[in-house]
Amino acid sequence: MENVEWVPIVMFMGMTVVLCALFWFRYKSRSDMQSTFRAALDKGQELTPEIIDRLGHPKAPKDKDMRLGIIWLSLAAGLVLIGFAVPEPEALRGTLAGAALPFCIGVAYLILHKFTSRD
Repeated sequence: MENVEWVPIVMFMGMTVVLCALFWFRYKSRSDMQSTFRAALDKGQELTPEIIDRLGHPKAPKDKDMRLGIIWLSLAAGLVLIGFAVPEPEALRGTLAGAALPFCIGVAYLILHKFTSRD
């Protein structure tokens, strides 16, 4: 009974750690980008707006929507398999309901991939 109290605490601590890591890596990425700009300026290279834009906003991969769609669909499939693994019929209904959202997001990404130009 004592372990039940730890479940929400650990959940919120885990979410906090993930968010802190996200912000830390974003900060490090921007810091590294600024040091790259400083090093280029110290060497006397001229930085045009096109170069700054290309370095500051790298191009996304062409198949990013396809990859994200497959990830979301596999998450939905995993939730469905979990529902079938649990012998209670209520658990199946709950996990199918939970799998509906990632399934719809995955299908939306695959539709975006289908109708987006790849130039």
